[in-house]
Amino acid sequence: MLRNHGRYAYRAITDRADYTWPNGARLAVYIGLNLEHFAFAEGLGAELAPGGPSPDVLNYAWRDYGNRVGAWRMRDLFDAMDMPVSVLANSVMYDYAPDLMTAFRERGDEIVGHGRTNSERQSVLDNAEEAALIDEATKALTYAEGTAPKGWLSPWIAESLDTPDLLVEAGYGYTLNWCMDDQPVWMQTRAGRLLSIPYPQEVNDIPSIVARKDSAEQFADMIIDNFDEMLGQSATQPLVMGIALHPYLVGQPYRLRHLRRALTHICAHRDDIWLTRSGEIHDYCRHAIPELIA
Repeated sequence: MLRNHGRYAYRAITDRADYTWPNGARLAVYIGLNLEHFAFAEGLGAELAPGGPSPDVLNYAWRDYGNRVGAWRMRDLFDAMDMPVSVLANSVMYDYAPDLMTAFRERGDEIVGHGRTNSERQSVLDNAEEAALIDEATKALTYAEGTAPKGWLSPWIAESLDTPDLLVEAGYGYTLNWCMDDQPVWMQTRAGRLLSIPYPQEVNDIPSIVARKDSAEQFADMIIDNFDEMLGQSATQPLVMGIALHPYLVGQPYRLRHLRRALTHICAHRDDIWLTRSGEIHDYCRHAIPELIA
């Protein structure tokens, strides 16, 4: 037998209980906006071009554009379209760009735990160190927002064998780390159930733009095509479509223009879908349909 994670069992999407989202919708759509800060001259980070010897000023400054410019342009776009957002926030953002965090709080957006910084991976830590990282980030978000975050996305989607257990023990209700489905799935942990909400690695600007070198137009077309196909598929099954965005990528002016095109297409169907936040998907699954989730 192959080693198994033991978190969930296999079940085909064609063999599941049926349900609907609020107002009879069949497709839930949410935006996961990553607000991240990186250490200067050390640690991890996406690269526009191959980095040279430290300090890698080119790539550090390119990423910093997202917090200084791109995220503000995106906030204006979300305001103009009346779109809710789930903000996936490194806890150090409250020290580095507190006014940016305030701007999204004032929109009423959800803040999701996203580690301390994307300069590190929690998967390389021992159990106690990882628990301390989750605790530190959670306390920072709770202090700033006045309420504890419900959901977690690990920096670089990096997990240890114990991460789901540690998240439930820290009070989390859902994770965005696992991309194995188009529906929410209950995961088993030593401390109780943890809801896995679909977070995309395809409709995600880092794999698309950084890894595959897709153009701004191609990424926008990908969002539109994915939405149209899932809207059709949702006639037979309730589905969740996430859109993963990073301001240093899609906050660049020429990419923002194409992102606006894609989001305009989605908003034209807002009466047919549940345009929401990941935390609201969690709440609905936990309280309204807790036994129906795959």
